[in-house]
Amino acid sequence: MAEARRKFDREFREVAVRIVGETGKPMAQVVRELGVNAGTLANWVARDKRAHGGDGRLSEDERAELARLRRENAELAMERDVLKRSVALWVKDAMGR
Repeated sequence: MAEARRKFDREFREVAVRIVGETGKPMAQVVRELGVNAGTLANWVARDKRAHGGDGRLSEDERAELARLRRENAELAMERDVLKRSVALWVKDAMGR
């Protein structure tokens, strides 16, 4: 007879993924300690890597933040250039009088 499927809450899954990532323990050891299926834990770890850009790519949140920071950087650079020009004109005017 088939075994009833167990449900794991989000906190348990997050802790399991952190154990794998932070302790450096082999996944097989973590599977034995927590009593979960190896495939299940592997899926949790893979999902976490995709969500947090663990495969070298940026996550959606990181891409949005990068775009925002680039816009802000361009705006600040323009403001800086305007201030430089206005100070240069002010100095030139002050020296000419």
